[in-house]
Amino acid sequence: MNKTNSNHIQNVFTVIIVLFALSFVTTSCSKDDGGEGDHEGEEESDTQLGKDETYDEIRSGVRLILSYDSPTSSFIGTMQNTTASTAAQVRVEVHLSNGTELGPTTPVDMAPGKMQDVILTAVGEDFETWSAHPEVG
Repeated sequence: MNKTNSNHIQNVFTVIIVLFALSFVTTSCSKDDGGEGDHEGEEESDTQLGKDETYDEIRSGVRLILSYDSPTSSFIGTMQNTTASTAAQVRVEVHLSNGTELGPTTPVDMAPGKMQDVILTAVGEDFETWSAHPEVG
């Protein structure tokens, strides 16, 4: 094996280790009370949040962190692919207690580790609680 191939293999292993470490750190930070964690196969969240609470969960390998910003009447946050493969057609929805569904956001393909901003406006909406979830595929 020549030096170029050896360096390439070493680089591939380094990337795999970094992605594994990122995935481990992300999932290790989840709560034991069910507030966070990987909810594989679940699309809707039954968790209702108040306007001052933050959604922070991993679903289908995508971590969504989202909060309501009263001054702009918008939900603002980020989504991140925590897996080692591309997450296809990732989008976010917010469901308000008044029955209104915000979104979904424009679907995007997310490379491993990629982070994307999320903004969904709720201007003119009167609600007390909300729920959110990322969708993949």
